[in-house]
Amino acid sequence: MKLHELRDNEGAARKKKRVARGPGSGKGKTAGRGIKGQKSRSGVALNGYEGGQMPLYRRLPKRGFTKPNASKFAVINLGLIEKFIEAGKIDAKAEITEDALVASGLVRRKLDGIRVLAKGEIKSAVTLNVTGASKAAIEAVEKAGGKLTVATAAAE
Repeated sequence: MKLHELRDNEGAARKKKRVARGPGSGKGKTAGRGIKGQKSRSGVALNGYEGGQMPLYRRLPKRGFTKPNASKFAVINLGLIEKFIEAGKIDAKAEITEDALVASGLVRRKLDGIRVLAKGEIKSAVTLNVTGASKAAIEAVEKAGGKLTVATAAAE
């Protein structure tokens, strides 16, 4: 096979429809847009418009609720903590607090607190003190010989 013999499979690439290129093309003159009217003009956006009928997005009831005072946690995984310990950015022997995690660069800011999740594995026996943690994360830390303390009420 030579370079000039390479080509797409049959039907892999579709030819672009070239409209308004003369009457012989079958899509000449009005380019398949019909005659006059709003939709024959350029720059028309009729999304959600149903010809004066009450549109679907207004016929359906509103659903859901966003809690205005919901807590936003900075989330970190156990695997990342282990990685930072191995890199020497976090001291595993000392108690690891939220401030220590921010100082190490693992999280940018605390937000309403730091929540630890169990993704990845932790081998070091660490003492963690954070605002929140999943059950699996607590179990994983204790299995590695460490201790994970969750602050019940964050200082607000």
